[in-house]
Amino acid sequence: MVNILTGEASSDLFGGDVPPQARHLVDQARTEANPQRALALLWTAQVCAPECPSLYYLLYKFHARHADFEQAELAALKGLDVAAAQAGLPDDWRTVTPDMADFLAPGPARFWVFTLKALAYIRLRCQDRAAAEAYLAKVQELDPLGGSGAGVIEALLRGSGNPG
Repeated sequence: MVNILTGEASSDLFGGDVPPQARHLVDQARTEANPQRALALLWTAQVCAPECPSLYYLLYKFHARHADFEQAELAALKGLDVAAAQAGLPDDWRTVTPDMADFLAPGPARFWVFTLKALAYIRLRCQDRAAAEAYLAKVQELDPLGGSGAGVIEALLRGSGNPG
């Protein structure tokens, strides 16, 4: 599927293609009516392909959709680590600077920024405004044009109460 705004394949935006050894599990999860079974299939896929960023995206989206923000954060942080390793970024997200990678080009660095944005959302939903703002500030530093959609999180933060 292609993103109509960017012309890019959505797999490029969300971590790349799922390897064949995990693809059938993801396909089963998408058609599974039982959320617990779907979740088990997704985590099994992650075990089969732990270096595949898109599996972490699917996991953190699934958990967030079901308001399980603790597990969403766990999946997002694992995905952040995988993407950082693939993009050659430091382990500590706070030390990443714009000159370390092309955060706008499809690939692990862009997925990394997208996952930081997800972490901002997750922390906001957990009522941790300070952490949400810190993640968002890093996303805005690395993606000043807003291609990651950070403006949505910024608007949620503005609407969530008093600044700071």
